[in-house]
Amino acid sequence: MSRRPFGVTLVALIAWITGLLQIVSGVFTIFSPAGWIAIVVGIVTIVVSFGLFGGNNGARILAAIVFAINVIGSIYLLFTFQTSFWSALWSGIFPLIGLLLLFTRSANAFFARR
Repeated sequence: MSRRPFGVTLVALIAWITGLLQIVSGVFTIFSPAGWIAIVVGIVTIVVSFGLFGGNNGARILAAIVFAINVIGSIYLLFTFQTSFWSALWSGIFPLIGLLLLFTRSANAFFARR
């Protein structure tokens, strides 16, 4: 059994925490459609995090797609709404870091062995 790279563990842990927070926020707004959507997205995010912990390449691809969409959205916000410069910048940097961590040499080797 190979060791999981720290970067993969970090991304999986952040995904798990994010999923948990989405579920909690959904519970607080359960009587609206947004509440149910938050719960479903939170559950999917936690499932993906478990896949990342276990080295599932499908989970890595799904996380990479979501990160890429976030980066593209942040770039759009960066050039469209000048008043939210810092918000757009930070909301793009974190998914970019997640992408980089999921595709390092050690992460590629980890996911290839699964």
